[in-house]
Amino acid sequence: MSSYFYGKPEICAWVRKYFPPDATILDVGACDGLWRRLLPEYPNMDAVEAFLPNLQKLEGYRAAFHADIYDFQYDFYDLIIFGDVIEHLPDWKAKAVLTYAAPRCRDMIVAVPWLYKQDAIYGNPYEVHVQDDLTPEIFAQRYPGLEVLHDPGHGYCYYHLKGETTT
Repeated sequence: MSSYFYGKPEICAWVRKYFPPDATILDVGACDGLWRRLLPEYPNMDAVEAFLPNLQKLEGYRAAFHADIYDFQYDFYDLIIFGDVIEHLPDWKAKAVLTYAAPRCRDMIVAVPWLYKQDAIYGNPYEVHVQDDLTPEIFAQRYPGLEVLHDPGHGYCYYHLKGETTT
């Protein structure tokens, strides 16, 4: 399963504007490697994926790690992409993941769908949407350290760290 394509061209243009090709990027929940394919000029992109069958299909990453992001430890990445990840975690776990990530990156992208119920897909239990109640208002309340980066509509939105790279 891959994430929505809504807004991806605009987000890729933003990445290219604010991050040089030698930037280090972590693609969290890489799934089928969409961000790797969208940003091929970034050779220092790593992936972390919890579902082993997805990990075995990933290509082109500098490194690919099999881990739940909640348990994954790392030092620093210029950019961390949480593309359709937060809704799969209970809010307490998502807050812990984002709190851990914030001082370990220059900025992050958090992409989320609104009010989207989803069960396991293709035998992947990590695909269940635990936070299927997310709306812009609820997201702002739960994750106050993030601000809108791009809202392409369609019940989908991109956030990044407040006060970081200029949009």
